Amino acid sequence: MGTYSFSVVDIFAEPYAADPQLTARLRIQESTGETIHAIALRCQVRIEPQRRRYEEADESGLRALFGDRDRWVDTLKPFLWMQCSAMVQGFTGITEVDLALPCTYDFDVTGSRYLHAVGAGTIPLALLFSGTVFTKGANGFGVEQVPWDCEASYRLPVEVWQQMIASYFPNTGWIRLEHEVLADLADFKSRHGLTSWEETVQALLGARDGAPS
Repeated sequence: MGTYSFSVVDIFAEPYAADPQLTARLRIQESTGETIHAIALRCQVRIEPQRRRYEEADESGLRALFGDRDRWVDTLKPFLWMQCSAMVQGFTGITEVDLALPCTYDFDVTGSRYLHAVGAGTIPLALLFSGTVFTKGANGFGVEQVPWDCEASYRLPVEVWQQMIASYFPNTGWIRLEHEVLADLADFKSRHGLTSWEETVQALLGARDGAPS
């Protein structure tokens, strides 16, 4: 059975994808000299929020995810960001492969809310690998599993995420609403003669903030 190690060379914003995407450049090493025909690779990418420090400016956006700061010692726990896969071509020894990390700006997704809330620094990531290895030997092909303990860590600069999102959603974001809520919002916009959705939301926020407690 082969012996494998994984490392992340880089994670960068993919400039030519149809949808928002980061790309992880992986280095895979097989140390026994076995000839690898292919690997059907799977990966879980987790964010480990407890492995970094936070500024006061981060607290407002993180409160909805983890509560007030005095609770963070209990609530800052690793969580799944995404699952992805790649087909690794044959190699012997060491190879590098690109792993697509499809992203979303949907605020119903915990990872998006977290990344939007953090203003600067790096995001600690853990990449956990699994999959099927197809080997090529003197007696034909063999099949084995990627060992369960294969993983890699990487600190993703927040700036990389921000630049990627800005290229797909320049100075904008979006939230998902139920049809009835969207209809009520459209009715409010029409009745008050508002010209844009931004103006509509600002009017509602102003009414809320100006209402007596």
